[in-house]
Amino acid sequence: MLFSMRTSQSKAAALFGLMIAQIFCAVFFVLDVIADYREAGTEAAYHLHLYVETLATFSLVFAIVFEGKFLLAMLRRQAHLEESLSNARSAVQDIMEDRFSDWGLTPSEQDIATFLIKGFSTSEIAELRGSAEGTIKTHLNAIYRKAGVRNRTEVLSLLLDCIMVTDKPAT
Repeated sequence: MLFSMRTSQSKAAALFGLMIAQIFCAVFFVLDVIADYREAGTEAAYHLHLYVETLATFSLVFAIVFEGKFLLAMLRRQAHLEESLSNARSAVQDIMEDRFSDWGLTPSEQDIATFLIKGFSTSEIAELRGSAEGTIKTHLNAIYRKAGVRNRTEVLSLLLDCIMVTDKPAT
């Protein structure tokens, strides 16, 4: 997630940098078109090159405005999605804590259950906690018993059921 956020921020920065370069070019072309019209004077109406240059300059300015609005919309959308993700993480954490409390898990069991939900193996949990695998297995069995399940898959299933429950409209 953090890598993805950094990547999208660097992409936004790169787009912003390109827009700055385009703005510099647009200013140059606008000034050039104004100078060409002044130089051509009354004969400007007969210069096809001047019309094409004016059209290209206005197209560049329009593209910069469009890109700016698009970039701002993308950044707003990203901020909204990041906020939604943060809220979802918080809600999932609340659900996990509620289930752990309902199951009567000890703090050690809650810690191990969290690692379990994150997908760590028994040996990885033991290493992370600085415990023996046998101790972790004992805790896992206590977690399964307290939750009324037989294995880690059923623990995950219980939590997913809690997360995915929606209120059904009355019929």
